[in-house]
Amino acid sequence: MMTMPLFLIFILLHITLVASSDLRPGFYSNTCPEAELIVRDVMKKALIREPRSVASVMRFQFHDCFVNGCDASMLLDDTPTMLGEKLALSNINSLRSFEVIDEIKEALEKACPGVVSCADIIIMAARDAVALTGGPNWEVRLGRLDSLTASQEDSNNIMPSPRANASYLIDLFQKFNLSVKDLVALSGSHSIGQARCFSIMFRLYNQSGTGKPDPAFEPKYREELNKLCPLDVDQNVTGNLDSTPLLFDNQYFKDLVAGRGFLNSDQTLFTFPQTRGLVRIYSKHQNKFFKAFVEGMLKMGELQSGRPGEVRRNCRMVNARGAHLMSESQHKME
Repeated sequence: MMTMPLFLIFILLHITLVASSDLRPGFYSNTCPEAELIVRDVMKKALIREPRSVASVMRFQFHDCFVNGCDASMLLDDTPTMLGEKLALSNINSLRSFEVIDEIKEALEKACPGVVSCADIIIMAARDAVALTGGPNWEVRLGRLDSLTASQEDSNNIMPSPRANASYLIDLFQKFNLSVKDLVALSGSHSIGQARCFSIMFRLYNQSGTGKPDPAFEPKYREELNKLCPLDVDQNVTGNLDSTPLLFDNQYFKDLVAGRGFLNSDQTLFTFPQTRGLVRIYSKHQNKFFKAFVEGMLKMGELQSGRPGEVRRNCRMVNARGAHLMSESQHKME
């Protein structure tokens, strides 16, 4: 059973306790009034160019906000003195489409240099990824700062494995003041996109060390996955996370009810009694799923570390030494 070290629990509690009250809709209405339109325009182009890319970008919010708050730390490249989060266990060979964020940042820097943070770009782009693929649209709260560092170790310690079960995920989300309802609804982000064979090989061939497949698999679906991911497969081969991978809808939950969840961390939401009821509700009522998903994204987007930050000119690196650092309150006044 997976457990969290005590020091990690203290870190997580600190993050939730300093959730920013300064975030607000229309934060850039005076300093960069076209900001949200610029982000959506780039996301539209990315969707046309490679539909999977927007699903990848949507997941950035989860991978960013759970590790020391929503501060774009996950976008920083490694340096000689810092191991960033891109090569963390849950991110390496998994997170992709960083170039979409680069394109957005470049467009924003042309329109309003040094104004819009990379952390806010992640929040806006995640919202647009959902809205552009058929999901709900919502007003985002903005005003975050970008971190001055990143931590591969923190990412490794915090982010869950595809093998995680519902009990572990419930405990993890509760550390961030996110409820069971938030967990199930936010897991619906897997309504779009794909995942690697690497993430399901144990489910197909050695669930819980039994040498057998996960009994939760619907038999025909398991046969499909056996063909997609045989034992000798290149484990970077990808499969759809649900049966409508280009459309943000509630098909993900219908698939879980039918035993057709791709990841263990998905299917466990239906096999575990505490989450099964919500999966059934969302499988039948897409509007309830959409409402809960938006609420969860807004709550997750408010996680902040309270550390000093900046507005990066390049999302992959901190600004040159001597650049102006700001607190959240200073950023609010600019």
